[in-house]
Amino acid sequence: MCTYSTEKLALEKSSGKGPDGWFPLETATVYYDHPVHAPDAHTVNIDFLNPDRGPGARVAVELSLESARELLAALAVTVERAAHH
Repeated sequence: MCTYSTEKLALEKSSGKGPDGWFPLETATVYYDHPVHAPDAHTVNIDFLNPDRGPGARVAVELSLESARELLAALAVTVERAAHH
């Protein structure tokens, strides 16, 4: 794999849902690379993980650049609105 850009962050008070149900998330890794499943040559990929729980405690996302931009905008709007509640 030839990851072009990687950002890793610790998550607090976060959860993800996998095949075995909900589990606490500890980290998120955001990177631009070749996807495993998405049809584009490169995608923005997000892995939400809890490494202490093994490889099954992972939620993986592959987004086209346009979808990533739309998600980023939606997150910004939602976080800003939530700050006023």
